[in-house]
Amino acid sequence: MNKTSYANHAQAWEYAEESALNAESDFLRAQRLRTQAAGFKPGSVTQGAFLKQVARASQAHSIIVLGTGSVVETVRLIEGLDPGSQFTAVDSSAKGADLIRQTFRELNPQNGLRLRAVNARAKAYFPRLNPQDYDLIVVAGEDVNYRDAIEEAPRLLKPRGQMILTDALCSSEDEEAGGVMNPANRSDRALLLRQLAQDCEQNEDFDSCLLPVGTGLLLMAKR
Repeated sequence: MNKTSYANHAQAWEYAEESALNAESDFLRAQRLRTQAAGFKPGSVTQGAFLKQVARASQAHSIIVLGTGSVVETVRLIEGLDPGSQFTAVDSSAKGADLIRQTFRELNPQNGLRLRAVNARAKAYFPRLNPQDYDLIVVAGEDVNYRDAIEEAPRLLKPRGQMILTDALCSSEDEEAGGVMNPANRSDRALLLRQLAQDCEQNEDFDSCLLPVGTGLLLMAKR
C-alpha cells in the first residue's frame, strides 16, 4: 500500500464519520455533548451507527452494554431493538450509571422496552444473570471491562450470540501513540487489546473478526 492509498483510507474514514454525524438525531447529539461534559469520551460516530445496525440485523432481544459512561453506545443500540426487548447497562462508574439512567428517563419508551442500569463491575454482577440469555454484549470503557467480559461472555451468550469489543485498535487513548498498530506503543491498554485480539483468534468458543470501524471493533460470534 503506497502513500496515496493510505491518504485515501484516511479520507474515507473522515468521510464516513462526517456522514454518520450528519445523520444523527438532535437527541443523540445532545447525549454526546452531555457525556463529554461529564468527562467521558464517546465512541466514534460510525461505531454507534454500526452498533445500531448489528442490533437490528441480528434481531437481538436481549443486550448488555458493559462500559464506562457509554451513553451514546446505549442510545444507538436501543434504537436497533424491537418492542418488548430487554436492555441492561452495566457501568463501572457511578457517574456513568447515573447518566444512563437519566437517558432512560428521557427516552421514556412506550413499546414495552425493559431498561435497567447498574453500577457494578461485571465480575461481580454478571454471575447473577441467567446463562445463555443474551443475544449481544458490547464492551467499552475501562480496561477491566474487557477482561471481565471475555471471562463471562461464553456463559451468558446464547448459541450464535455476539460480543463486540469497541476501541479494538486502541485509537481513542492517544492518537499520537499509534494504537495497537505501533509496536512501540507499550501502554497498558495497547498491550491488553493486542493480547485480546490474539487470544480471540485462538478462542474455541468464538469466531472473531477485527473491523476498522471508528477506533476499531472486534466482532465475536459464539459457536
